[in-house]
Amino acid sequence: MTAERNLRKTRVGVVTSDKMDKTVVVAVETLVQHPLYKKRVRRTKKFKAHDEHNQCKVGDKVRIMETRPLSKEKRWRVVEIIESAPDYKSAPEV
Repeated sequence: MTAERNLRKTRVGVVTSDKMDKTVVVAVETLVQHPLYKKRVRRTKKFKAHDEHNQCKVGDKVRIMETRPLSKEKRWRVVEIIESAPDYKSAPEV
């Protein structure tokens, strides 16, 4: 079973929305080469990912892994939170 899971696709992206229950929207950025001009262009794609414990918040850098379809649009799950976003609510006001 471990070898099987290693074949699954993984992506790293930033959480852009956490308003749904147990679901986050993750924006994954990739660089692709323009077919004619050969310049590298930044492309962003958004994936809905399963967040079992509602731990992710907007701005977190997360790793997601492909999984079986969990709903109509959700085919990814959050594996780990790589970097937490700073919490601006707890910062003292000037």
